[in-house]
Amino acid sequence: MTSQRVRILAISGSLREASSNTALLRAAIALSPAHVEMQLYGGLNDLPHFNPELEPLEPPAVKDLQGQIKWADGLMICSPEYAHGVPGVLKNALDWLVSSEDFAGKPIALLNASPRAVHAQASLVEILTTMAGRVIPGASITVALMGRKLDAAGIVADSEISEAVVGAIATLVTAIEG
Repeated sequence: MTSQRVRILAISGSLREASSNTALLRAAIALSPAHVEMQLYGGLNDLPHFNPELEPLEPPAVKDLQGQIKWADGLMICSPEYAHGVPGVLKNALDWLVSSEDFAGKPIALLNASPRAVHAQASLVEILTTMAGRVIPGASITVALMGRKLDAAGIVADSEISEAVVGAIATLVTAIEG
């Protein structure tokens, strides 16, 4: 086990209060080993619509996002699929990071809370790769939460899901440390 602190920013693509995607990330935070500091990004709904003309002005919500990306050694993203795509709020956040030097090369794990949500996952891989993010296949997992109504504690208590999440975290940490 390493003594170096690893920082991971968890980003949910859902704004819903009872989102299974956010619950999965909260479970990942709870399951993280002691040397991993994982925090959930909470500013998705505060970001203005992406407009390149606003970039030099750096709106406060954008500055906050950029600061959290800079803080993180890696990212863990979990997103629902809406109409075969990535939710607009998540795509908007990613658009604000397109020119970020702090984003490029960052290791990324993609968690998927629904085996049926294949289009958004594929789209995220394409978007993140285009942005020079490093999607780590072994850290990117799909778990079947749909219809199970599990909160973070329920996910942690489910041995099959929690083992998969712990494995994804370990693989992401290895990619970050490697």
